[in-house]
Amino acid sequence: MRRRSFLAVAGLGAVGVLAGCGAPTGWRSPADGPVRAATYIPKSYDDLYPGVEATLDAVTRAGGPSFDLYDGGTLLGAEQLLPGLLVGAADLVFQTSSYVSSSFPALGAMELPFGTEDYARHRRVFDPDGPLVALVNDELAEKDVRLLGGMPLTYEYLWTVDRPIRRPEDVAGLRMRVAGEIEGETVKALGGAPVSMGSAEVFEALQRGTIDGMLSYLGTVVSRDLQSILRYGTRCHIGSYTFDAYCRASWYAALDPRTRAALDAGGRALYREGTATMVAVHQDDYLPQVVAGGVEIVDPTPAELAALRAATEPVRARWEAALGKPAVTGRMAEIVRTA
Repeated sequence: MRRRSFLAVAGLGAVGVLAGCGAPTGWRSPADGPVRAATYIPKSYDDLYPGVEATLDAVTRAGGPSFDLYDGGTLLGAEQLLPGLLVGAADLVFQTSSYVSSSFPALGAMELPFGTEDYARHRRVFDPDGPLVALVNDELAEKDVRLLGGMPLTYEYLWTVDRPIRRPEDVAGLRMRVAGEIEGETVKALGGAPVSMGSAEVFEALQRGTIDGMLSYLGTVVSRDLQSILRYGTRCHIGSYTFDAYCRASWYAALDPRTRAALDAGGRALYREGTATMVAVHQDDYLPQVVAGGVEIVDPTPAELAALRAATEPVRARWEAALGKPAVTGRMAEIVRTA
């Protein structure tokens, strides 16, 4: 597998040219040589990056194509990955759902607060061979996108500096950094003010008091050394998202059966091997680092959890309205509930 970590300017130029001409001239067949894969995450993400490697290795082992991997945003930045995929700047992209679920609301089925009560069940829901992913792909196909597989990340926490959060009233008036639309709706439902900013800006924002806290998974805290500023982390299923592999649905459909099967094997490797690695890193490395940094982990009581769950219930209705297909959202909710 060959990896390239350059051509950022050329890659972004390709997106502009392709978008301007309106024709997918950048699309490649595996017969043309290595397939272009892109992600915004660098190798330093030792919870997520192994999933990227596992995916590409599994595809090649199964008789699929080799890859040129552009990581760390060298070809496409976080917000450019899906648009770049659709115009042919890349053929396979790895992206977190929080960046794109507003454009592809079907992905929100895995981001809702309190969708599941334990992570083991949450993990089962997102099996790439399961019914939820099949429904999601039916919706994504309308925009020529296919989800090959993904890693359901461990639950997000509510992180704060000045006071712990146990009840909805504790969030009232707080400015909380969020990374996606459903996270923002969750903070608003709790009475806080969502603030959108890149993760690179969060340390200084917390230090200066521009924000009071954040809603995020463990990886963001450790990767930005935020445990040196944050003092409390409320642990519950207040939110979640996935780290996924996408290709174009039409590109996938045009491939020969062996290549399609190889790509599917890559999606399964991301889900199984990638998720297992991520969970181990979070449990054995990230959480101990956060606690050692002086952060108090807060576990709400059953009554407090019930109040948080009730307060965030409107988020589900907003997601259902965004998708606009009651039969589909109802089926998705049933799959999650009975997993």
